Amino acid sequence: MKKSHSLASSLIVLALGSGLASTSALAVPDAPKNWEKCTGISKAGMNDCGATDGAHRCAGAAPEDGMETEWIYVPEGTCEKIVGGTVHAVKPAK
Repeated sequence: MKKSHSLASSLIVLALGSGLASTSALAVPDAPKNWEKCTGISKAGMNDCGATDGAHRCAGAAPEDGMETEWIYVPEGTCEKIVGGTVHAVKPAK
């Protein structure tokens, strides 16, 4: 009786584990092939790198929300769909 209980428990764990693995694999989208610098949408302190006007050269240094000189990378084709977003440049993914 102990063997059958152990076998049943193992089968349940295996079934649940394989179900979770296949579900999580389907939920992850493919990485974009290209990224674009999108200005005008970053929040204060949440920019990806230096300002486009050279005011600073650091990520996380945007002083205000939505500044036209501050940018973040977004998947290509996304920026112009965001209110206030303007494409500054496109870069291929690594």
